[in-house]
Amino acid sequence: MFKENIKMSWMNVIQNKMRSFLTILGIVIGVASIIALITIVQGATSEVTNQVSAFGVDKITVQAKGTPLKQGLMDNDINKLAEIEHVSGVSPTLSGQTSVVYSGKAKENVSVQGKNDVYFSKTANLLEAGRGINTFDIESKNKVALIGANIADELFWGVNPVGKELLIGGVTYNVIGTLQESSGFSNGSNNDAVIIPYTTAMSFLGTRYISSVDVYMDDSNYSESITSDMERVLNQAFNYKEDGFSIINMQDMLSSINQITSMLTVMLAGIASISLVVGGIGIMNMMLVSVTERTTEIGLRKALGAEPKKIQQQFLLESIFLSLIGGILGFLVGSFIAFVVCMVIGVSFSLSISTVLLAVGFSAGIGIIFGFAPARKASRLNPIDALRSV
Repeated sequence: MFKENIKMSWMNVIQNKMRSFLTILGIVIGVASIIALITIVQGATSEVTNQVSAFGVDKITVQAKGTPLKQGLMDNDINKLAEIEHVSGVSPTLSGQTSVVYSGKAKENVSVQGKNDVYFSKTANLLEAGRGINTFDIESKNKVALIGANIADELFWGVNPVGKELLIGGVTYNVIGTLQESSGFSNGSNNDAVIIPYTTAMSFLGTRYISSVDVYMDDSNYSESITSDMERVLNQAFNYKEDGFSIINMQDMLSSINQITSMLTVMLAGIASISLVVGGIGIMNMMLVSVTERTTEIGLRKALGAEPKKIQQQFLLESIFLSLIGGILGFLVGSFIAFVVCMVIGVSFSLSISTVLLAVGFSAGIGIIFGFAPARKASRLNPIDALRSV
């Protein structure tokens, strides 16, 4: 009998194609919205997370804004930061702009960055050729440089720059390496940059102050305690002036990103679910109309001995069929929209099984909830009253 009910329910759905399509339109829109919105948000979140992770979740960055009495950090401050427990290395940064010249060819407004050996040992996929800065370069204030991919292409025209001499701000430097071309968040700025030892950069820029420091952790689980110790050192360095420095913790940033996107996903899914509820109301209205139109059929079946629960089952199955068809169509439409949008904005397209199950399962639940009242009404029709309407 159950198989017969399934067959009859399906036949009733496909016999009224236009009515069925208009009925499930709300479900299609609702499921498509949920699939598309959640997938796009997850793709964008994944992209941002990857970029932030590439920047380094195992490090904490200090921006030394300075005070009137002290314009930045000094070497003794760097040493104190390096002595903090669970700190595996400290990389200072100085930056400025100048021109670079090779064999009569010049490039203006080049970023000059002062770094140390820790930067090269801690940063993956950095070197294209040659070597990085070492401790000897730092201690001796050597005039050595590494150049970005764009500078190598524009000034050297296919010639290996390593070993060549380059004028940086009118001073001769020996090129010891080239940097990999990168479009990533962490190293993208290096394409048009020249990196020299930070001690050399101090002389070049005419300063003894360091503007930025990356503090690397040997265990990110100690991030909170390391940050606390860093605040203590920095407060002493800047005489407890709160505006003298700022600390950027990548782990905290990732946590904030994940929290915001989770809230955004729930909010968007909630808004899209309104369409599902509207679609459910549409199904209920159509089923109530169907019960009215098929009053005679229901009366005959009951007169011939059909049980009320079987009649209720048939109408409930029709409602579920409608919502499931809407859910499947919505899944296909939403997936296509998400794929196109992800391709356009340049983020990865990844459709999670949980999202699909949630959307389709919710649509089936809508069919049960909103189909129950019409099905119950059909099962409770008095066969005598139903047959009188003939």
